[in-house]
Amino acid sequence: MRCPNCGCLDDKVVDTRIAKEGDAIRRRRECLSCSGRFTTRESVVQTEFVVVKRDGTREEFDPAKLRSGVDHACWKRAVGQDEIDALVETVSGQLDKLLQREVDTRVLGEMVMAELQKIDEVAFVRFASVYRSFKDVGQFINEVQNLTEGQATRREEDAV
Repeated sequence: MRCPNCGCLDDKVVDTRIAKEGDAIRRRRECLSCSGRFTTRESVVQTEFVVVKRDGTREEFDPAKLRSGVDHACWKRAVGQDEIDALVETVSGQLDKLLQREVDTRVLGEMVMAELQKIDEVAFVRFASVYRSFKDVGQFINEVQNLTEGQATRREEDAV
């Protein structure tokens, strides 16, 4: 690794620890030229996915972009960053299980909405309103009615 202090490529590993519950390795290094210390992290490079947008353009899947969209939907809601991170991890894991390397935005959006509905229904409706491009208030009302009907069905199933 290149030393951030002097740019030298010669270093030695001083300490190695497991980070992120085993998903990464943290290494403490010492430069052999200037004796400066710095930290590096190693993690598995996830399989890259291409997202096919509605207009047919293709874009590399970016978990940060997904997180940003979910953050916007959860704005001023009682949803913690841990829950949002878990949602992004869950959706990324679902993508890994697909046997295809290209995923349509419709599929990705449905995955996100399914997970978001479990966390916060208002955030779900916010995300759905942008994702599904509601044209008028009637479509918005229909989505909310579908949501409340789903709640009533789940309550009936739980009572049985």
